[in-house]
Amino acid sequence: MREINLWKDAEKKIVDPLLFSQTAETMAKELGGDFRVNKGTQLRRFFDEVVRFNDAAKNKSIDIEQLLPGLHLIIARAAYAQGRNLVSADFVSFIRSGIEQIQRKEDLRVFTNFFEALMAFYKLYNSK
Repeated sequence: MREINLWKDAEKKIVDPLLFSQTAETMAKELGGDFRVNKGTQLRRFFDEVVRFNDAAKNKSIDIEQLLPGLHLIIARAAYAQGRNLVSADFVSFIRSGIEQIQRKEDLRVFTNFFEALMAFYKLYNSK
């Protein structure tokens, strides 16, 4: 699975225009190829956790530095889930790629929106 790049130009805060459509759809199809492992409920669990951090980041009194350790813990939790055959190595790579790019609240917002788009396409291609 290819790594995601959240920004077309991070300094100017320009998001890749295809990130939430073409890139999310492609990655959802790739993750869906291993649907025996990547159950929607497992992916949703990780998505919900990212959303929780994004919601916390909206609080102006909370600095992103306070959230980063918890965000990076999600990578470890994904690795644990992979070890239990609940998610694939591709999913762990996706989580790692996205979270490692988070340095500002804006990065977290873009990653959360991308994850939402990915979940939407995943549901489309992997519904029963």
